[in-house]
Amino acid sequence: MKSLQTSSLGRGLAAGLVATIVLTIVLMLKQAAGLMPQLDLVVVLAHALGSRSLAVGWAANAVVGVFLWGSVFVWADRRMFFAHWVNGFFFASVVWLGVMLVIMPAAGEGLFGMDLGMATPTLTLFLHWVYGVALGSAYGALKPGVWRRVVANRLHHA
Repeated sequence: MKSLQTSSLGRGLAAGLVATIVLTIVLMLKQAAGLMPQLDLVVVLAHALGSRSLAVGWAANAVVGVFLWGSVFVWADRRMFFAHWVNGFFFASVVWLGVMLVIMPAAGEGLFGMDLGMATPTLTLFLHWVYGVALGSAYGALKPGVWRRVVANRLHHA
């Protein structure tokens, strides 16, 4: 049982890393496209932690995305009944609500980040869904035996 828990935690952390990388790319594309430039979640996170440093925001983003949510998702996924990616979607929705009620006000951006604009709740929900679906998908794909079946299937059809 202990090796199963350790294996699941490792999968959760790896999935958290994958999802954090995916989200980071989407955040960079959002900023580069000029889509709601006032909504920079890395800055919001830094401000919530009492810092003005982007390095603090990026470090917190990585730590939270990989270690906190990657490990908590392992626990949450075991209690949900859907495909891993759907569980990730629901998990991210709950995380989003916490961000809207705790992190945004702590950063001085108001409840639901409304000081950043009316579209803030919608855009941040979408970004959380990107993270959650990537998290759940990666977690499911990292399940022992999945890659062996994928490779075997590829070799069989080659």
